[in-house]
Amino acid sequence: MHRVVVLAISEAVGYDMQIPPAIFKAARRNGRPLYDVRICGVDDQPVRVSAGYSAVLEHGPEALDDADTVIIPGTHVEGPRRHGTLPDDIAAALDRVPAHARIMSICTGAFVLGAAGLLDGRPATTHWAFAQDFRALYPKVRLDENVLFVDDGDVLSSAGLAAGADLCLHVIRADHGSEVANSAARYCVVPPWRDGGQSQFIDRPLVEAGVGSTAPTRAWALERLGEPLDLATLAAHANMSLRTFSRRFREETGLPPHTWLTRQRVLHARHLLETTDLPVDRVAAESGLGSAASLRQHLNAAIGVSPLAYRKTFSQRAGGVSERVETHR
Repeated sequence: MHRVVVLAISEAVGYDMQIPPAIFKAARRNGRPLYDVRICGVDDQPVRVSAGYSAVLEHGPEALDDADTVIIPGTHVEGPRRHGTLPDDIAAALDRVPAHARIMSICTGAFVLGAAGLLDGRPATTHWAFAQDFRALYPKVRLDENVLFVDDGDVLSSAGLAAGADLCLHVIRADHGSEVANSAARYCVVPPWRDGGQSQFIDRPLVEAGVGSTAPTRAWALERLGEPLDLATLAAHANMSLRTFSRRFREETGLPPHTWLTRQRVLHARHLLETTDLPVDRVAAESGLGSAASLRQHLNAAIGVSPLAYRKTFSQRAGGVSERVETHR
């Protein structure tokens, strides 16, 4: 099985540390687990957890030697978080990671990747509250604190806390398709996909009490993705002016209406490619993307593959996964 190793660094954020085992162990096909998940430390000592306890781990840094994916959860470790330096024990642990391994961070785990130089010149994210500190320490990183996660192929990062679950589900979806990811999400009782970015969680004035939400209109639109849906149509359904609807939509989702709608259409097209034999132009029409050329453009922008390549990889009717699709955002 694909081996996932979580490298817990004192003082570790316990919530972040437990997300990967919970999500990846829930990923199964025909009842069989798809990932072997282990938690290790940089040495054989108990790992201090920020919630006020220490965790005795079953594995030391040797677990990294045959890892396929390595995940760094959030941490309060002094060097990477305060000085931009990497302690020798962490550097030695990271040196054990195989060259082929995928490396991920959750929340402030990105500071460790930054200190190791693994994010230089690359896009990344971390918890929005620590973005200013991160930029000051690691100016070579192309930080975007408005997104829930960033997938740059072999190095991935997520925003704070629950965004770690979003990233893990995204990886499962890339490895094994949306049905496996959705099943894991249902088991863990979390959303399989969250719209928008962490910009929607940054401190801002709350919407006035009693004022309507765009949620009913979003639900209505999801049932009509194959129909023409422009801003005026959505605003009219919500019984709002264009300006009010656009502002409130962005407050609630973190995205402009058009961007949100395009993402939903791409997700629906992926589902149709996985679960039906519909021709590509029909998939494009039923998902509201218009033509096969348009679908090809949007799918390539989202995950870097063509519709036919995606169907070959993830079609349930073809018997499952034949190769891994790399995603680049």
